[in-house]
Amino acid sequence: MKMDLDHDTLKEFMLEEVRIVQSIIKRMASNSFLIKGWTVTLIVATLLLKGEATQVFIAYLPLVVFWILDAYFLRQERMYRKLYEWIVENRLQTDEHLFDMNAHRFQDQVPSVCDVMFTITLGLFYGSLLLLLSIYTVALLVN
Repeated sequence: MKMDLDHDTLKEFMLEEVRIVQSIIKRMASNSFLIKGWTVTLIVATLLLKGEATQVFIAYLPLVVFWILDAYFLRQERMYRKLYEWIVENRLQTDEHLFDMNAHRFQDQVPSVCDVMFTITLGLFYGSLLLLLSIYTVALLVN
């Protein structure tokens, strides 16, 4: 639906769209931070449970689940960054996708969730937790 809006109106719309997308990106980054905190908390809480040495394997569940969830939110954030770029580059020329906050049209332009899981930032954080948890598991099973 083409509306043929003037340049000043498109500029106002662009500024509002940019604000909305920035708040979405900020929420995604906040989600990622919270997920990392919950991951460490749940792993430590699981390891503090008294019981058999094999119960330590329960700690792997929150590690894997939150690793995938964190990668999902990071991928979403990247799609919204693409949306942001599109708005800045195109809004003053067109009213196409006006206030369309569905960033999934950029999903082919960002890595998959699996690829995001093994980026440097997530790979180092969750990989180091996995390594430490594995060392702890082996030490418990050896004794």
